Amino acid sequence: MVIRHPLGVHASIAGGIEKAILRGERIGCTALQIFTGNASRWVVKPLSPIGVEAFHAARLNSSISRVFAHDSYLINLAAPDDGKWEKSKAAFIDELRRCRQLGLDGLVMHPGAHLESGEEVGLQRVAAAFHEIFAAVPDAPQVLLETTAGMGSHLGWRFEQLARIIERVPEHDFGICFDTCHVFAAGYDISGEAGYEAVMAEFDRLVGCGRIRLFHINDSKRDCGSRVDRHQHVGRGCIGETGFACLMRDARFADVPKILETPPGEEHADDLRNLELLRRLAGEG
Repeated sequence: MVIRHPLGVHASIAGGIEKAILRGERIGCTALQIFTGNASRWVVKPLSPIGVEAFHAARLNSSISRVFAHDSYLINLAAPDDGKWEKSKAAFIDELRRCRQLGLDGLVMHPGAHLESGEEVGLQRVAAAFHEIFAAVPDAPQVLLETTAGMGSHLGWRFEQLARIIERVPEHDFGICFDTCHVFAAGYDISGEAGYEAVMAEFDRLVGCGRIRLFHINDSKRDCGSRVDRHQHVGRGCIGETGFACLMRDARFADVPKILETPPGEEHADDLRNLELLRRLAGEG
């Protein structure tokens, strides 16, 4: 039996949040990622009841099985500056409440940047922030810690860092968003079969493959270990088709949604090519 992987893109919510579902359906998505508001602002307009109702109706009548949100890139729960830390916590609480209103499957977030305060201090700030956040939103949707490329002082580029956050915040069942470009840029070589198996074994040992609830499927413009986050279309970067074939044929992750974060191209031509290639690599035809 051929397994159909839940595949999709990060879709625009321009013109109404429900329109993201329609945009995803047009190109054959069965999973989706969205922002729930303007990702470049600290404070966003509340979701309207009409918009929330329209989103639920659109999703109910679609073939899209899983929908995740990505939080604002302004949020930094590791910030050493108290003012930015407080703003980040408040914004993240609002993100969680918006996800709950929309009934989303999880909220993806970057663990944060310690901004030269040091890794240990940064991890402590992240854990302390989460303690406050989950006290404020005890019925929060699942938070997915995203693997990062390690640019600058960003946390989450080593699997050990993700494990330490999870250990320090036992009140929440964290998931992981495994970004292929970020992991590769961070120094984990998944471009070949042996490397892929070794990296996944290391992740399983430190964090647990069962925590992976979402993949960001991006090739990398930069070499393994560059610690530079530059996405490329699937199979056209330094990871190449072999690495993605290993992932798409890994039975452990057949039901884990996989989202593209690459430019869609004119009339979504690049999205359609990437989705078709991933399905072919998975053996779906």
